[in-house]
Amino acid sequence: MHIDAIKEFYARLTLVHYKKKDVARSRVRGVDIEFDNLRLASILGVPGNSGICEYIKEVWEESKYTKPLEITRKFANDNMIMETRRVKSVEMKSFQRFVHFLVMKNIVPKFGKRDTTSYMDLIYMDHLTSRRLVNLPRVMMRHMSYVISMKGHELPYDDWLTMVFEAFDVPLIDKQGEEPKRYDYFKETFLSMCQLKRENGVWWLGSGENKRRDDEEAAPVQSEELHEEEQNPNFDWEAM
Repeated sequence: MHIDAIKEFYARLTLVHYKKKDVARSRVRGVDIEFDNLRLASILGVPGNSGICEYIKEVWEESKYTKPLEITRKFANDNMIMETRRVKSVEMKSFQRFVHFLVMKNIVPKFGKRDTTSYMDLIYMDHLTSRRLVNLPRVMMRHMSYVISMKGHELPYDDWLTMVFEAFDVPLIDKQGEEPKRYDYFKETFLSMCQLKRENGVWWLGSGENKRRDDEEAAPVQSEELHEEEQNPNFDWEAM
């Protein structure tokens, strides 16, 4: 990652939110950067004019797609649950844990303890597993707005922002930062448990062959590459 460039981007970042679009402006290493969600979508190679972009931090309200109790039951794998709550990773099946990881790393990044979902995690996990389109650019810009309003918040989207810098010809020096930690990636054995298959260097969701029993998939995972609970036990994830 390009730490100095990312810090400068957020330090100078301003965002304006409209009904149908968001606009971001910043300046990095003497280069003016301005984009809306459609321009960001073009840079990232993702859809930008459609899809769900709910950004809920405090209250989890029922909507057309968001049914809090149903989602809680779905990811806790327990239809007897009678009230909405956050779900622990040990309650999830393997593929559900994988989707949770994708949400935390790429859609609404979370830093620190990762073994419990937030309500917003569950919402996007439900969208992804239900094959509903997510408007990633708008979600990113809303999350950026939240980040710059919170003093001391970790700076997200380092990989996405590198693509933005390159699109605007920002001069970048060699990458900085630490090598990925073990809990930042999955081993092939776990991906296979999620019914993911690798073909020509790309991972695909399989057709369900060699499917594991539900009780095996929901078994607790203690491996360091999946969780960070021991890394920062005092982390306040409710502030995320």
